[in-house]
Amino acid sequence: MAKIALFGAAGAVGKSIAAALQNDNTPYRVVGRSRNSLQTTFGADPLAEVTTWNPDDPASVRQAAEGLETIIYLVGVDYRQFALHPVLMKKTVDGAIAAGVRRILLIGTVYPYGMPQTPTVTEDHPRTPNTFKGQTFKGTMRKEQEDVLFAAHESGKIQACELRLPDFYGPNVDKSFLWSAFQAAKKGGRAQLIGPIDQPHQFMYVPDVGPVVARLLSEDRAWGQAWHFAGSGTITTRAFAEKIFAAAGRPPKYMVANKLMLRAVGLFNPLVRELVEMHYLMTNPVILNDDRLTALLPGLRRTSYDDGIRETLAALRS
Repeated sequence: MAKIALFGAAGAVGKSIAAALQNDNTPYRVVGRSRNSLQTTFGADPLAEVTTWNPDDPASVRQAAEGLETIIYLVGVDYRQFALHPVLMKKTVDGAIAAGVRRILLIGTVYPYGMPQTPTVTEDHPRTPNTFKGQTFKGTMRKEQEDVLFAAHESGKIQACELRLPDFYGPNVDKSFLWSAFQAAKKGGRAQLIGPIDQPHQFMYVPDVGPVVARLLSEDRAWGQAWHFAGSGTITTRAFAEKIFAAAGRPPKYMVANKLMLRAVGLFNPLVRELVEMHYLMTNPVILNDDRLTALLPGLRRTSYDDGIRETLAALRS
């Protein structure tokens, strides 16, 4: 029976973690709302055990967690439902404790930090979520999600760990705001980028995440705190997009949307409207420092941007 489970497994990071567990010959459980989706993604792996749940139902959460030692939490919500993040975390923590689960590892984001107060951000940087129209929302919900988990750790009822990551890219990672550049480079179109595009950023090649998570699970010193994994360095959005087009053998073509344009489009497009709140990450990017993780787990795989771009384009062509 699997002792490790991925709650919210169907996304790109879940697939990366599953691949790492498979590589280590470790049985694992995948948990999600749709059995068909999970079967399609993981059904061919004999190490995978497919389980469905209703995260709103305490009995369903407990049943999904029965027999486990560790939960890797990747549950996503729609951008318009961010208030569910702490709610679902609380239900999962309570169900996990009731089922006798020992540990939960959260895959987190930079949102709780808000505006960076230092050139690079370490794990002890203040968590002061950014305000938008005088209110905080997405960063606050993510911070509250973290607080729920680590409060349970402080109570001694469960062990907690978090891995915070920058923006994603990689094969089939269509939720990345760089996805438009990959599609345009493949088809010869024009990419749609969010400006400003000359600020330094970090982009995480998703297949690199799984091996890090697998190593954290076996490291007792990892628990009780958050960790950063920053990927392969800083790069501007412009330079990244130009690398994508160059790798595809095409001249770069793109349009850049500024905050004013996002506001205008957001009048008709709810998703774009939600992105306006997080636009500060484009003008004041959070640059993660992952020296602590490097010291804990030497020899981390960090796929170069050139190699990651080539592999992402190759997946698009296949």
